[in-house]
Amino acid sequence: MRVVLLGPPGAGKGTQAKGIAEKFNIPHISTGDLFRENLKNETPLGKKAKAYMDAGKLVPDELVIALVEDRIIREDCKDGYLLDGFPRTVAQASALCAFNEKIGKLLDYAVNIEVPEGLLVERIVGRRVCPKCGSSYHVTFNPPKVDGICDIDGEALIQRADDSEETVKTRLAVYHSESAPLVDFYHFKDKLINIDGNQSPRAVAADIETALKGGNQ
Repeated sequence: MRVVLLGPPGAGKGTQAKGIAEKFNIPHISTGDLFRENLKNETPLGKKAKAYMDAGKLVPDELVIALVEDRIIREDCKDGYLLDGFPRTVAQASALCAFNEKIGKLLDYAVNIEVPEGLLVERIVGRRVCPKCGSSYHVTFNPPKVDGICDIDGEALIQRADDSEETVKTRLAVYHSESAPLVDFYHFKDKLINIDGNQSPRAVAADIETALKGGNQ
């Protein structure tokens, strides 16, 4: 099964991606992990990406696409994969579609997790993380036992710079301009599955599993 995971920042894609990959026994391919792997191993593609990053430039679409194509033709993807963080734009989605047609392995589904924007801001701005062990909390939905203190090692929790309200609103604006059109793209391709993300993570996971098994499209 070949799946791409869509949804705005704060929709819970990371949590759901892990569950989908385990349930359907397919590799979870995160573009962030893909970049880190290629940079660490100093692959030819990784070196090209590093040159852009060192210069403070965005890695161009064609290089991101090449990284993804190189990953999905590996042996562990022969029975499918879950892409998380790619495609981000319609141009990337079109390139992925063309490559899948070329290798004769078409995408099965695009799972889109829908969450009201006001809730997205609340979810992200309320995140707190332990700088020592990496444990995650939320001031409302998953608070630590002692306010502002990690349950595990007693470190003071922090709010990441990416989780400030101003940054979150900027990220959502970018999503709406660049990534939201993907919903229409995959709807037109008859690949789209919309999932109500305004539920508990367990309920969202159950809905995704049902849909991917053909029970609700």
